[in-house]
Amino acid sequence: MEARPPSKPRLAWVEEDEAGPAPSSGLKCSEMRTGSCISTVDVSSEEKNSLDTIEASIRSRPKVSTTTSMRLCLCLLHGLSASVPYSEGAEGSYGPPICLSRLTMCCCRPVDRLDTTVRQQVMLTIAAMRSPLFVPQVSGTEGRPRVAAGRPVDEEVSSDSETEGPLQGRRRREAVAAEEEVEETPQEKKLRLAKLYLEQLRQHEEELAEEEEETQPADLIGDRLKEDVLEQKGRLQRLVAGDVQPPDPASIRVFRGHQLPVTCLVVSPDDRFIFSASKDGSLIKWEVESGKKLCVVPGGKRGTEEQHMGHASHILCMAISSDGKYLATGDRNKLIMIWDTATCKRLHIFTGHRDAVSGLSFRKGTHQLYSASHDRCVKVWNVAENAYVETLFGHQDVITGLDSLSRECCVTAGGRDGTVRLWKIPEESQLVFCGHQGSIDCIQLINEEHMVSGADDGSVALWGVTKKKPLALARQAHGMQDAQGLQQPYWISAVAALRNSDLLATGSHSTSVKLWKCSEGFRKLEPLWDIPLVGFVNSLKFSAAGDFLVAGIGQEHRLGRWWRIKEAKNSICIIPLKQRATVPSPEGPDSS
Repeated sequence: MEARPPSKPRLAWVEEDEAGPAPSSGLKCSEMRTGSCISTVDVSSEEKNSLDTIEASIRSRPKVSTTTSMRLCLCLLHGLSASVPYSEGAEGSYGPPICLSRLTMCCCRPVDRLDTTVRQQVMLTIAAMRSPLFVPQVSGTEGRPRVAAGRPVDEEVSSDSETEGPLQGRRRREAVAAEEEVEETPQEKKLRLAKLYLEQLRQHEEELAEEEEETQPADLIGDRLKEDVLEQKGRLQRLVAGDVQPPDPASIRVFRGHQLPVTCLVVSPDDRFIFSASKDGSLIKWEVESGKKLCVVPGGKRGTEEQHMGHASHILCMAISSDGKYLATGDRNKLIMIWDTATCKRLHIFTGHRDAVSGLSFRKGTHQLYSASHDRCVKVWNVAENAYVETLFGHQDVITGLDSLSRECCVTAGGRDGTVRLWKIPEESQLVFCGHQGSIDCIQLINEEHMVSGADDGSVALWGVTKKKPLALARQAHGMQDAQGLQQPYWISAVAALRNSDLLATGSHSTSVKLWKCSEGFRKLEPLWDIPLVGFVNSLKFSAAGDFLVAGIGQEHRLGRWWRIKEAKNSICIIPLKQRATVPSPEGPDSS
């Protein structure tokens, strides 16, 4: 690019006005700092042509003010900035914008055909455009410039030209200013989110009320908030057990598909699907409504886990995430497999346990997975990131069961060490509970503060996390059996709790599943009904809505082969639970 030789640097200054002190542009009164401003001006032929345009424009407006004429010079030059490349001086590339309205004069080599005032302003414009503190402006159509004030330096701007009139430009600037003012303080954000949550609760409860055609007005939001608070504190107890009617044995639906005893099962959060597993290593996804097998992952031979998609040994436990996205299964080969529930595709294999994996549970609302094993330890995993987190030790015998809810903790049954333990994950501490006389084989949380467990001494225990001894204990819950001439109680092989309610279920091989009611603030266990089922009840799960109970039946106990009931069928049984028309009301249990 052809340019004129530079002129000798002269004086440059900043005019102080009512707006306050001069910006930190590098210029000071009666002083020029090297590298802070353009000290030489090279005028190319293209710039010379643009100066002619500037001269003609300003001379046609003889009455305009100095500031206005200076801005006009600036805008006209900027209008050519997209097509005329200005040579970059030693001062570097463009930088942050400066306040040009405060700069009044910059004396350099005169440019022909321009009067003194215009020449000074044009030289100032050229110097400012080449300054490291200048950001070029983007021109619109028809030669009209668009002001880029307030736009971040690193903002991505489209190269496409757009037509923008004065009204649209003002509205756009007002919208940008409004967005900049929307910055919230933490307190304002909390308040906004709380209002949004209340509005969502109101809409949800109103929809439910419309569906149920309630005629009496109710404080829907208040009732829901009360339930949420009680649930978080672990004191929510929906009184539904008293309304459960005796199940009709003829209405029980039986699904068959596993060759060996069913060992574990889970119900999807939306109650549409059931996942079951067996000692044959197979995994089946069932549709609740139709009873169809939507997906079957067969078991393989030992040692073929890498080539085979599924397990190659007994599957002892499984868990499903609260969002229904992931399914986890654990087997006797020390492996934990993670599955996509929608496609039944295996996603990952966790290794690390040194013995059979006997318990799995996802923390509610997260993808954090807890696992328990016969190696007597509890491990924490992050399924979303396929990562191991930590290991917790404490049990003195094999761990036979595990469960968790929303808090960052889990509960475990310690087999023949005779303890139930509550693990506080962040503190890496544990609470120890004692009460059973035999091996504790199963455990489940009722809410955040209470849990139920079963043992091979035939007892069912209710626990509170603040008491080391059971709040209630039902001995010989399923009666006595005559085994080789000896009287001994039926082992409790499975327990289930309808979350945040007073309804429990227990299973054994006594030809029945029992329903129980927790009364007197979890201080008493009352038997309700017996549901006839032949075989070992190795797993029990309530649906989220509480309208059915699922039992996993096998000819053998899930952990061994002490007995074999030949007349039993390896199957999944869905037991419908009908309730009276009364609507259950949430209540907190009596204070202890």
